Amino acid sequence: MNPALPLKGVRVVDLTRVYSGPYCTFMMARAGAEVIKIEPPEGDSVRKRDGAGGANLPFALLNANKTLMTLDMKAPGAAEVLERLLNTADVLVENFRPGVLSRLGLTPERLAAINPRLIVARNSGYGQSGLYRDFLAMDLTVQAAAGIIDATGFADGPPVKAGPQIVDFLAGTHLYGAIVTALRHRDLTGEVLSPDISMMDAAVPSLMSNIAAAWANRDDPGFVSRTGSRHGGMSLAPYNIYPAADGYVAIIAVTEKHWLATAKVLGREDMLTDPRFATLRLRCDNMDAFDEELGRETVKHGREALRRMLSDNGAVCAPVMTLAEVLADPHLHDRGMLHPVDHPTYGQIVVMGTPLRFAGKDPAPYAPSRALGEDNDRILASLGFTDTEIARLHADRVL
Repeated sequence: MNPALPLKGVRVVDLTRVYSGPYCTFMMARAGAEVIKIEPPEGDSVRKRDGAGGANLPFALLNANKTLMTLDMKAPGAAEVLERLLNTADVLVENFRPGVLSRLGLTPERLAAINPRLIVARNSGYGQSGLYRDFLAMDLTVQAAAGIIDATGFADGPPVKAGPQIVDFLAGTHLYGAIVTALRHRDLTGEVLSPDISMMDAAVPSLMSNIAAAWANRDDPGFVSRTGSRHGGMSLAPYNIYPAADGYVAIIAVTEKHWLATAKVLGREDMLTDPRFATLRLRCDNMDAFDEELGRETVKHGREALRRMLSDNGAVCAPVMTLAEVLADPHLHDRGMLHPVDHPTYGQIVVMGTPLRFAGKDPAPYAPSRALGEDNDRILASLGFTDTEIARLHADRVL
């Protein structure tokens, strides 16, 4: 194994919970950073989602390769533990509501006094400033506030949320980029930047096509932004989910070259000269008829046959896979994005790798998520606490 560990030597204190922050620090850990995740004594809420089968598995997936510690941050004695830890760290990551850390005594001034080189990265629903800064936020509510829910669904139906927790993971990815940028800047200049990543800010750019359409129709009170599976700006065709003999496929033509290849492979070169479809503008104006004609051809073939036929000839197509099929996808397993492991808590499960790959290098070896507070004593000893002091912290329920 020849692992890429570009963040080796970076120590991260991780106060984040649920998905967005833990995804950021998961990627940092898989890039070689030492991530010390601090949970409340009762554990991260995601750890305890046992109500539905597999619901607590996200904790195992997002907290691999991390060192885990518990700390009641409101307890007397907790401040000393945390301050000693922060004194050794490069990065503090938190996704509390704005102001929570300051109310715990960790003001920006105090943090700078503890460690002048500490990068304090904050992730919140709406940012550390602005009209909405104090609102509580989760993925669902930020999807609503950012316009994702308004843009999802069909024009004749109600707005619906995106299937995955897309905002959490967009925010986590942006948070990762901001932290790595701040580390680079600190190493070059000595100046310490403080990333402020808003989930709403991270979500809005994903609506580029939808926002363009909304702007173009801003004077139309009847405009509906929901386009189903079609292009958000209704300006590309083909761009939809089409029936196959054994399910569905997605087909998109960003260029005329893509459309020419699609028509040729499906034996519908007549559509190239059909007066309803001869240009992109005409195809968009007659989208219902166009999609119906194309669907008559796609349904004759299986999903994988369509992918091969179209992809091999310069068109863009993919099967609509079930999640069960994704879990067994040989491509994802070959790249190491998914792989089976024996987890000490959950048994045989399939876990995620990291999307951050580097040519000729392997990611850091996988280490399963650890038990609640498993590393408490080891971390405390490394910070200079004696056995007697550690026993007292346990007795006082600081941990």
